[in-house]
Amino acid sequence: MVQALIFDVFGTCVDWRSSVARDVAQQFPGVHALAFADAWRAEYDPAMARIRDGARGYIALDVLHRENLDRVSARFGVTAPDPEGLNRAWERLDPWPDVVPGLRAMKEKAIIAPCSNGSIALMTRLARYGGLPWDCILGAEIAQDYKPSHAVYHASCAALQLPPDQVMMVAAHNSDLVAARAAGLKTGFVPRPTEHGPGQTIDLEPAEAWDLIAPDFPSLAEQLT
Repeated sequence: MVQALIFDVFGTCVDWRSSVARDVAQQFPGVHALAFADAWRAEYDPAMARIRDGARGYIALDVLHRENLDRVSARFGVTAPDPEGLNRAWERLDPWPDVVPGLRAMKEKAIIAPCSNGSIALMTRLARYGGLPWDCILGAEIAQDYKPSHAVYHASCAALQLPPDQVMMVAAHNSDLVAARAAGLKTGFVPRPTEHGPGQTIDLEPAEAWDLIAPDFPSLAEQLT
């Protein structure tokens, strides 16, 4: 029986693209805000890969986002009037409409917590902004590593004092679930077909027979026993 559900956050729980673009438009009125948000997000995995590969020690995602902001701003030929404020856009991401009611329903059946690459500070402020009713904050910072490293999933399970097979990773990204399953966790897939905009081509369908597959969070909650 699943005792806890841990969640990917960026994309699975919140609409990072539209939310970041909203803040970008305020600071860069002449820039294509969605294109800037996409470019900023595209720097996310390469920045973490340098840490996962050992080329750099662990650094919180807030710092990586700030470094990536400078890199993308230079590429677009702009300078933010308030770069620190713009970097906090990642703390002001709107939840998908089904997320908060779905999390509340799941919380009645199991522990719920983020297992995100975001820092504890970022996840805490994001939860306060969006009303995400987590029981606690887990993820990369307690592991001092980044997903899809197995250490991140195992650290979250260890923090809850639960074996991996009693914990379910919930994500809209098949790659996240591949890693979680390899780390011994149960898996739950909920698609977010517009995470990357109307032309999205990835993660539209489950790539494997995940333990649970649902169209939204309330439906996932109904499947829990």
